[in-house]
Amino acid sequence: MLSSQQQRSLETDWRLFLRLRDYAKRHKKLLAIAIILLIPLSISSAIQPILIGQTISLIRQEPTYKFLQGLSLSAGLNLLAFLLLLTISLRFTLQAIQGYVVQTVGQKMTADIRNDLFDHVTSLAVRFFDRTPVGKLITRLTSDVDALGDVFSTGAIGIISDLFSILVIAIAMFSLQWQLALMLVLSMFPVTAIIIYFQQQYRTANYKAREELSDLNAQLQENLIGIGVVQLFRRERYNAELFHITNQRYIKAVDKTIFYDSAVSATLEWIALIAIAAVLWFGGKQVLNQTLSFGILSTFILFAQRLFDPLRQFADKFTAIQAGLTAVERINDILNQPIEIRDPEIGKASVLPTNKYEAIGEIKFENVYFAYKNDEYVIQNLNFTIHPGEKVALVGPTGAGKSSIIRLLCRLYEPSRGRILIDGIDIRDLPQAELRRHVGVILQDGFLFAGDVKSNITLGETYTIDAIRQAAEKTNVSQFIEALPEGYDTELRERGTNLSSGQKQLLAFARVAIRNPQILVLDEATANLDVMTESLIQDALDRMLIGKTAIIIAHRLSTIKNVDRILVLQRGRLIESGSHDQLLNQGGLYASLYQLQMLGS
Repeated sequence: MLSSQQQRSLETDWRLFLRLRDYAKRHKKLLAIAIILLIPLSISSAIQPILIGQTISLIRQEPTYKFLQGLSLSAGLNLLAFLLLLTISLRFTLQAIQGYVVQTVGQKMTADIRNDLFDHVTSLAVRFFDRTPVGKLITRLTSDVDALGDVFSTGAIGIISDLFSILVIAIAMFSLQWQLALMLVLSMFPVTAIIIYFQQQYRTANYKAREELSDLNAQLQENLIGIGVVQLFRRERYNAELFHITNQRYIKAVDKTIFYDSAVSATLEWIALIAIAAVLWFGGKQVLNQTLSFGILSTFILFAQRLFDPLRQFADKFTAIQAGLTAVERINDILNQPIEIRDPEIGKASVLPTNKYEAIGEIKFENVYFAYKNDEYVIQNLNFTIHPGEKVALVGPTGAGKSSIIRLLCRLYEPSRGRILIDGIDIRDLPQAELRRHVGVILQDGFLFAGDVKSNITLGETYTIDAIRQAAEKTNVSQFIEALPEGYDTELRERGTNLSSGQKQLLAFARVAIRNPQILVLDEATANLDVMTESLIQDALDRMLIGKTAIIIAHRLSTIKNVDRILVLQRGRLIESGSHDQLLNQGGLYASLYQLQMLGS
């Protein structure tokens, strides 16, 4: 997998970095302040070694700058001490301001990227989530995005600061003594080459580590969601061993990043010591030959330390940037995922009719083909029409394509070929909000969000509490809700774990009823309900379905005897169509399924 990533990652670090510039532009004022502060910071850093060197020269009575000449030793030392204290105070103050500004920009950009990534992910078609583990997506939305913040908060601005500091120090050194300055500057080239080499290795290792972390999170998330199955089938030890194996792979991958990061620091320290030793040797000879003052030599020793300090910081920040650029690659993998299901262009969108005097709610499938994978069609050449107000049941063995038809109608997937019409309008010409406002779906497993009961009915839309109560009463679920500890204000845990499966399903009915859609889709909607509750819901459904078009999927064929028409599917094809009695008289697949169920009961 890593080799394919390397082949795919032909973009340079610079191009990856440029992909973030739009986020930087949103906070250009703060970035400008951070960059402007680099000038006084770098100058104050370069002045301090010079002031210390002049102090030594003054004490040893060596030549000094003009502003010190004519002053007594005490006055000169006091002046130099004051200037040194001033530059140190200025530097610390500016560093604090710059650090705050840079961290603020980094956090703001991180929040922007996370918001955009979340918006993009929730806009992707369900097909994407079929092949992508949730744990991997969570890793990219959390730790990968946090790594991007480091690119700016401790990376990009820091590297610019370090490079500017090196430039200012180099200019100051050459103005004092060009031979020692050249020696120190030349020593930086092997250091730079070593840093670049090890950071490239770090980049590769870091990508592998993040992939392993994604697998780890995916495995953890899967086990937590399926904890009931894990415990029922006593898979704790087996799953723990699988998790241990994945965890060890992650640790090994992280160890490689630590090795390359440490190698940079160790190599840098050795070269820095060698450079300082060279300055002492060469500068010491010049001091003995009286061609260089001891104060200037002391200045260069401090310059050598100051020169390599930015390189040390550069190495650390480069590591953060490499980690951030790895995250950019991984996040771009998500952002580059095409949004398959889009609304039509503004001005070209159609609107479904709402005139109560018109017959509305017609559904038509024309030559529809659909495949989850290329050319592996689960629906083939499907043609049928459901007339306004008609109640139609979809029947067939497992894998016949019943649920796929619902997903296509709701436009969670796009047909591979053919088209689907509602009231004569291709659903691709409808805004998704318009389509889903007219199509209400009740699935077998009602999903609930953490929050109170009423928010799980409204789902973010604006409804009054009276409208919520009316929807609950209309579906005969108000009695259940009012029996909860705080009624409609009762807080539900994640996925509604403090409710039974049947109670969650009841809320799904109220959720659809409050929207009053023209088309109702019931996918095994009463499967989780007991007999008494089901009778109440069935009574409510009979009222809800008056004048509505309905598609019903039910494995218990006895529950669909009274529908207007039954469509029988097999391997994605429509093979039979008619009423319950007509299909029994045909003696085909429906009759066989019905007879089997009757024998079983």
